Amino acid sequence: MDPRERLVQLLDATGGRGSFSARRTAQPTHLRIDVTGVGPLTMPVSAAQAKRLIAVARPAQYGQGEHTRTDASVRHTWQVPKSRVRIDRRQWNRTLVPILEGLRDDLGLPVDKRLKAELHSFLVYSPGQFFLPHQDSEKSDDMVGTLTVTLPGPSRGGELIVRHGQQQMIYRSSDRLLSFVAFYADCRHEVKPVTSGYRVVLTYNLLLAGSGAAAPTPGSGETAELAACLAEHFTAQSRLVYLLDHQYTTRGIGWANLKGADAERVRGLAAAARASDCEIALALADVHESWSASEPEEPYDRDRYWYGDPDEDEDDEDDEPDDPDDADTYELDELLESSVTLNAWVDRSGSAAPAVATAVGEDEVCATTPTSALAPYESEYEGYMGNYGNTMDRWYHRGAVVVWPTGLDFEVRAEASPQWALDTLEALIRDGDLTRAREQAESLTSFWKHLRSADSLGEPAGRRPDLGRALAVAHGLDDAGLAAMLLAPFVLEQLTPTHADLLAALTDRHGDRWVRALVAEWSGRPYWHAGVRPGWIAALPHLSGALRDANGRMAARLVLAPVGEQLVESLQRARAITEPSRRAQVLDELAAPITGLLVGAAISEAPEITAATIDVLTDGDDRLGIVLSVLRGLSQADPDVRTGSGFDALARNALARLESRLDRPPRDPDDWSIEPSKCDCSICSILNDFLTDPLCQKLAWPLKEQSRRHVHERIDRYELPVKHATHRVGRPFTLELTKTPALFERETRQRQADEADRDWLRALG
Repeated sequence: MDPRERLVQLLDATGGRGSFSARRTAQPTHLRIDVTGVGPLTMPVSAAQAKRLIAVARPAQYGQGEHTRTDASVRHTWQVPKSRVRIDRRQWNRTLVPILEGLRDDLGLPVDKRLKAELHSFLVYSPGQFFLPHQDSEKSDDMVGTLTVTLPGPSRGGELIVRHGQQQMIYRSSDRLLSFVAFYADCRHEVKPVTSGYRVVLTYNLLLAGSGAAAPTPGSGETAELAACLAEHFTAQSRLVYLLDHQYTTRGIGWANLKGADAERVRGLAAAARASDCEIALALADVHESWSASEPEEPYDRDRYWYGDPDEDEDDEDDEPDDPDDADTYELDELLESSVTLNAWVDRSGSAAPAVATAVGEDEVCATTPTSALAPYESEYEGYMGNYGNTMDRWYHRGAVVVWPTGLDFEVRAEASPQWALDTLEALIRDGDLTRAREQAESLTSFWKHLRSADSLGEPAGRRPDLGRALAVAHGLDDAGLAAMLLAPFVLEQLTPTHADLLAALTDRHGDRWVRALVAEWSGRPYWHAGVRPGWIAALPHLSGALRDANGRMAARLVLAPVGEQLVESLQRARAITEPSRRAQVLDELAAPITGLLVGAAISEAPEITAATIDVLTDGDDRLGIVLSVLRGLSQADPDVRTGSGFDALARNALARLESRLDRPPRDPDDWSIEPSKCDCSICSILNDFLTDPLCQKLAWPLKEQSRRHVHERIDRYELPVKHATHRVGRPFTLELTKTPALFERETRQRQADEADRDWLRALG
């Protein structure tokens, strides 16, 4: 049997001594209530008194997001304002305090804690009134549940139904006794319609107070069995995540605030963790499950909806009605996928702690109560979409306890928060404990390289190690292998001038070959190949200058090399773009990065990068535009840098090509020839004859639809100065092509631009 299954069985047998809800009764002797406008209440509450209460009440509301709603189809009851209600607390406590002690034990709360009750609302249900299923919110850090006190009276119906998971309890009021019902805040509950008489209820928030001393630990035999399960589990995994039965909030999660069976089971796991030399922490789990689902056969019943806190006063707005698309209305068939993420960590001492995990794998998770048996806080149904069937997505909040071996503490925490790991290693190096720092760094090898570090990838802050800190730790470890491992997750684009000193120092310490391998790793990661931001390349002169000043010219050259290769590839890809305007735009966007590369190469004294880049730039007349843009950028550089950037060679090449183009005579006004389309099909053969004919301006061409589309596509793709129109007469229709004056306008504008560029280059000498 899987050790997690055996562990769940052992914890299930523990059971816990508490329930999710409990009921007690008492005589109403000490409850003395005076309501302004009504007077003192007598018990049992008569129908006449209930009607007088309703006369000073108003319809109860419920919270929905940031709004307070009044909707009798959701919450149909009367609420007496608390400002009108006076209770003799001294007398009332003679009954309430002992009742709360008993309910504390019934709910399985710590015996050294005490329950306090804060009055929340005073409600009156008349015949036919109800409140649909809903869930309360925990309104303070120490709130654990809700208490309802139903006053005695001759009413029928109005049952309070409390559910948790697949369990439910039904509570009815008494004709003669006070009925106290307490339940945890994460339990769904509803009030059924009152069939006769009036149901009068006080509701309270239940708060847990006290020191929270250590609870009794399980017996040695049970602890040994649980410890054995942990030991076997940790032969293959580094963490165990046990999901608790109850929900908790960020404010309410804590060792002393665990509910019902959760408290007993966590105590068992804590004892087993101590016995097996393991660490333990509490956390909140967000669970997402995706199921294949079937739609309901019956119409959706109103009673299946559930909404906000029935005990919410008129100024409370934090309990929101649930989505009517509730999972209860669909039949779940097969679990397709699930995920668990953890947050809000609490360590053994009860203090907030660094994360031990974010997302956890299914082989690390177990639970006594399956998540599907609980109520989701949100659900979403998607019907049949063609490629896949009906699906139901459900989201849950659960408490969790996480256990991991003490010997793997650094590794486990480091995987959850790489930045924490770097901070810890840096502190060890600073304290002179280099041996321990290297040992802990070595433990990261199994996962560190696969971290995604770039900000744009959307990783949480703790999952994004900082390159500057990683460089500092890599240098401090003074170990080439560990340094390369620590720096592997990054991409080249993350380098900035602030990193120059450390990168130069690492180059000096570990050699050119080590840096070459590191840069190859950085430039080989998928994020780099997805496309480097042009702005980073354009700013390369600053990085190159910082590396030069740090005696790191070799590191600079190694960094520039893959950038040059990528830009060369980009230039080659641009040549394949057939639309002239799009090709010009892409080339124009590459001008600033290429300028940055050439200036960086000059600063770094990397003539091989300069020569390779210039060779590609000067290969073909179609790149004259980008060459001129690069030259304008280079002309702003310092004279020494401009000389080393290949400016003179580029300028001579550009000037020669401009003069060659300008030596050609302008187009004759009667020359309507156009460069032909690059297609050798039979249709384009006729099209090209028309384009290259200097005298022919129009062509009437009977063509079938498919051939017409092909001609249209050729004209549009190459942005030819030809207007095309179809005359829909006869069969096939006639395509009429007309050359436009744009042919002459384009060439005139280009010649004027060439003359201006030639004069600018000549002025530069």
